[in-house]
Amino acid sequence: METRTVCHRCRQKFTAATNAEVVNCPYCRTYNRNRPVRKPSAASSQEHGKISPPTIGKSMKGKLKKLLPGNTQKPSVSSPPSSITKTGYSKRCALDNSGDAVPAKKRAVLCGVSYKKWKYKLKGTINDVLNMENLLTQKYGFEEKNMLVLTEEQFDTRLIPTKANIENCLKWLVKGCRSGDSLVFYYSGHGLRQPDFNQDERDGFDETICPVDFLKEGMILDNDIYATIVKPLPKGVTLHAIVDACHSGTILDLEHVYDRQKGEWIDNSPPSGARKETSGGLAYSISACEDDQVAADTSALNSRSMNGAMTYSLTEIVRGRGQRNITYGELLDEMEERIEQANQQGCLGGSRILTRLFGPNLTQKPMLSASERFDVYKREFKL
Repeated sequence: METRTVCHRCRQKFTAATNAEVVNCPYCRTYNRNRPVRKPSAASSQEHGKISPPTIGKSMKGKLKKLLPGNTQKPSVSSPPSSITKTGYSKRCALDNSGDAVPAKKRAVLCGVSYKKWKYKLKGTINDVLNMENLLTQKYGFEEKNMLVLTEEQFDTRLIPTKANIENCLKWLVKGCRSGDSLVFYYSGHGLRQPDFNQDERDGFDETICPVDFLKEGMILDNDIYATIVKPLPKGVTLHAIVDACHSGTILDLEHVYDRQKGEWIDNSPPSGARKETSGGLAYSISACEDDQVAADTSALNSRSMNGAMTYSLTEIVRGRGQRNITYGELLDEMEERIEQANQQGCLGGSRILTRLFGPNLTQKPMLSASERFDVYKREFKL
């Protein structure tokens, strides 16, 4: 059966299969939720703080980048997207290009975990990934074909944010990297910490990120992230990790942490005497908060949608600069100022549950760590 729907971007009406969740507009090629024309209110609804219509098209485009292997369901539009192959995978999946002799100079892994089947799901992580994807492509010249986007909305099972998939994608990120390459790892989701038994953490805890299947398969430790994407970095390669999660301050285990209050770098090297260095490359980490703090979704910074407070403030600040660049120090200052303003409004966290758990004021201070010390007010933030 078919129904008439309308494109969120070009507003053209077209016919689509009634059982399709998302459909491709035959006029502008934008991916849309399948909303019948006779129910306009459903087409514009923003369930769980979904972003505004122009960005919804981008979201749907991301959802249909990949199809499940062996999926026999036909695309909802008579002329299927050219990126769909006979195997069911999209040609645009960068994992299919992992055997290329010369990897792209700019590559990224973007991971947003919403835990949508959980009681304590996160509502802003998909929006966070879309914001970061737009920033990378529009501001810094990254190409979609050289980016891996992991969410629970993906049709390609290789891009569901399970522990095994995240680890595999991180290996892809650094594989074959050469001098001049710029790599980005972005994560939005739950973060936890657990006791450290290797004496390589100054606070006695290992920081972790939580894949969608972490209750069964376990968390990904900072030690593992360091070993996978930091230690192998050769000279001339730059890695940025941007992590919007609780307890994420030293998630890359980098040896230098910047103290904004003192205006100086502090030593974060392991007490055991082990070194946490790169192989000559440069690594930066911008985290949503310190290791003993929590980060949260919020609608205070953007009344139209739920977003991670750190991600939304970072992307908006950088976009606001236009063609002008911003230093790491300026970025940290402006991010903390915006988050503090949201905190004073009393709605940081976006729910009463977080207020009951952590009190009326959620202290969240973005944190910078790096593989080397530098003047944060002179070096520009570039991805």
